[in-house]
Amino acid sequence: MFGVSSERYHKTYPISWEQIHRDCKALAWRLVGVAKWERIIGIARGGLVPAAIIARELNIRLVDTVCVSSYTLRTQGDISILKEIEGDGEGWLIIDDLVDTGKTARVVREMLPKAHFAAVYAKPEGRAFVDTFITEVSQDTWILFPWDAETSYAKPIAEQQ
Repeated sequence: MFGVSSERYHKTYPISWEQIHRDCKALAWRLVGVAKWERIIGIARGGLVPAAIIARELNIRLVDTVCVSSYTLRTQGDISILKEIEGDGEGWLIIDDLVDTGKTARVVREMLPKAHFAAVYAKPEGRAFVDTFITEVSQDTWILFPWDAETSYAKPIAEQQ
C-alpha cells in the first residue's frame, strides 16, 4: 500500500474555512460528553487547525502535537515520525483532520494506545482506526483543505470533459 499515488483519487472535495470550522464544532459536540479530556494531541500538520478549534470548544488548555509525515502532495509514502510524545494517552484526545488509509492513525495509536482518536473526516480504509469522526467520504476522493488551496478561476464541468 506504500507509494499510493494521486491516481487513486478521482474526485476532489474542497473544504472552505467556514465548513472546517462547522465540522470541527460538530466533532466537539460529539466529544463533549464522552470524557473529561486532560489534553489534546494534534497530529501535525493537518490536525493542527481542528485541534485548536476543538481545544477552544472543549475548553482544553493543554495542547501538544505529534508530528508524522506520509504525504507529498497527493502521493502517500512511508511514515516518518518527526516528533513523538511520552505517555500512554490515558485521558487524552488525539485530533486529526482526516483518516485516509489509516497508516498515520495506526502509528499514533501505537504511540498512545489509551487515547481517544477523533478525526473530522474519515475514509472507509481508515475508519477502523478512529473512535469518533463527523463525515465519511469515499476512498477515491481527495479532500482539499483550505490551508492547502488558493482561490482561483475554475473551468465549468462541461469544459473539463
